[in-house]
Amino acid sequence: MFKSTLPGFRDFYPQELAERAFIMETWRAVARRYAFVEYDGPPLEPLELYTKKSGEEIVGQLYNFVDKGGREVALRPEMTPTVARMVAARANALRKPVRWFSMPQLFRFERQQKGRLKEHFQLNVDIFGSTDVAADAELVACAVDIMRAFGLTSSDVVVRVSDRRLLQGYLEALGVAPHVVPDVYPVIDKLARTPADLSREKLQALGIGGDAANRIMDIASVPFADVKASLAGRAEEPLALEFERFLSFVPALLGGDASWLRLDLSIVRGLAYYTGIVFELFDRSGEFRAICGGGRYDTLLQSLGGADMPALGFGMGDVVLGELLRSKGLMQPSDMTAEYWIAADEATPLEQVMSEVARLRAAGHSVEFALRPQSVNKQKKAAQASGARQFVTLSNGDASNG
Repeated sequence: MFKSTLPGFRDFYPQELAERAFIMETWRAVARRYAFVEYDGPPLEPLELYTKKSGEEIVGQLYNFVDKGGREVALRPEMTPTVARMVAARANALRKPVRWFSMPQLFRFERQQKGRLKEHFQLNVDIFGSTDVAADAELVACAVDIMRAFGLTSSDVVVRVSDRRLLQGYLEALGVAPHVVPDVYPVIDKLARTPADLSREKLQALGIGGDAANRIMDIASVPFADVKASLAGRAEEPLALEFERFLSFVPALLGGDASWLRLDLSIVRGLAYYTGIVFELFDRSGEFRAICGGGRYDTLLQSLGGADMPALGFGMGDVVLGELLRSKGLMQPSDMTAEYWIAADEATPLEQVMSEVARLRAAGHSVEFALRPQSVNKQKKAAQASGARQFVTLSNGDASNG
């Protein structure tokens, strides 16, 4: 007898499924408030869809195989290539900007650890066809409003925002040679997880020392005013002005609340993929992995052989979010118990009970009853065990609360 699931996979008993439904219902409600429309795609895609975007090294992280038709396929590890393919296929017919969301189950063959499994459900929210930073602000505001819908506040969660282009300009302004900049990104990406001495050694090995190294080590907390000043007169100066607009748009969309945002140039999020503003949501205590992450990927559709269309989006998984909500006492799944338990004594025909049950169900109520004649006392104990909110007994064809 099989007693457990495969490592990294989950059974969803009624309580766990109710929690998942609570998360997904909240996702859907907020996405719809932001005028995003829902779509879905196949869980199985051509392997090439992922290798074309991420390179052959991605194969080690996939559940892939050759199907009975001789095709190399993979279970989807992410949704962005699928939605990019779908939008590209109908690019000319779709109203712009395209505003879509989905909640797929995704699969990755990787080591199970806290906040990361081999499968998870994920909200994906994407905009296609807009180049303005208002679209970037719209996405961040949507992610924040999801946090607020769960009862989380800016004391619980922070949105760390960055822009690859600003980061590149800032590094070059510090004196980092353009051809060295790509080698600095991995060091920056791992600053929070690497001992400071080791990070400094890596920078020195790249020929970066002194004040430049010190400022790179502190890049996560550099004020925007310093970034803007460093880019004055450089080609990136207009981008700094655009980013400033973005920083003002997000609070405007959140009713004037600017407390969620923090500039953090250490957020790089896979630089071969993203092309502009990027962001991640973290719990402020630092106990959990990233709750959400996303950004602009303007060249992806074209790289997959589709239309040249700007795009941006984010993904938010259910695993870390669920852990955070439980830790805050904010996991509030819908009540799964029946509204009524209909009972009768053993002398009452079961058909009479069923008729009352049918009447209540037709009126939209959830109703349970004993599936065979039993004493009223036994039925009452069963109703209490089930959690039914009202116990109703039938006598002479009438219903009364017990």
